Amino acid sequence: MPNLIEIIKQAAVEAVKASNPCAIMFGKVISTTPLKINVEQRLTLDESHLILTSLVRDFEIEMTVDHFTEEDAFLDTTHSHPFSGDGSVSSASFDSTHKHAYKGKKKFQVHLGLVEGDAVMLLQVQGGQKYIVLDRVVMT
Repeated sequence: MPNLIEIIKQAAVEAVKASNPCAIMFGKVISTTPLKINVEQRLTLDESHLILTSLVRDFEIEMTVDHFTEEDAFLDTTHSHPFSGDGSVSSASFDSTHKHAYKGKKKFQVHLGLVEGDAVMLLQVQGGQKYIVLDRVVMT
């Protein structure tokens, strides 16, 4: 017969399991508009149940840059600038190979939004009503 301490430990373990504190689950994106994720082939979650991290959504970020443009042999980088001079340089002898400064705070769009078929890892929040979509995973 178990002693009182073992009974209390077992009761505590069962209480934690019953409260469903959190669980890692895996799902598959079945729709993006509206967002729907099928979890372990038994439950389909919609946007109202999902919390998205930055790893699984598009977002805009502001970054500080300080560099120069580069010429790329594979891209057409030819362009013109207004030229006003004394006429001592002809347009035929004018070398347009140059760089431009690219400085300051710039906004960039990061494209990490989920697409249909993505396998994802979710964290079930205590109580089971909300799920945090942590990241994409490779299911093998």
